[in-house]
Amino acid sequence: MFVTLLLVTFAIALAASHAVTRLFEQPIGAILRRIVADELSDAWLRYLKFAIYVVGISGGVRIWELEKYITARAKDTPVIVLNTDRWVLEIYRTVIETLQSIAWMLLVFFAFALIAYVVVRGFEWKHSVRGKEADHD
Repeated sequence: MFVTLLLVTFAIALAASHAVTRLFEQPIGAILRRIVADELSDAWLRYLKFAIYVVGISGGVRIWELEKYITARAKDTPVIVLNTDRWVLEIYRTVIETLQSIAWMLLVFFAFALIAYVVVRGFEWKHSVRGKEADHD
């Protein structure tokens, strides 16, 4: 029963990560194309998609939490029984933890992307001002 739970939580975390990757693929790609050179943006997008899968699966499949179904927490206490209610709770927890992990990762990415965007816009503005000054001379 434990192995089945492990496989099911892995599959759910994988599916949720895939859904988020598909949902955010175009916005992340557009941001990367704006900030990074075209040759690098595809590589960065591929890396970020990989990172979404890794962070989502590692956040959703919590091995240390699932161990309670095969080993007792303390001496002289029984192992927790994996019944239907626990299955529902673990599946719900897997979805929430997967999405929460990915949300934190994307929050960090978008924060740094915003900073990079401001820097790029600043350089573009500075370059356009210098170009206008050169035209007036």
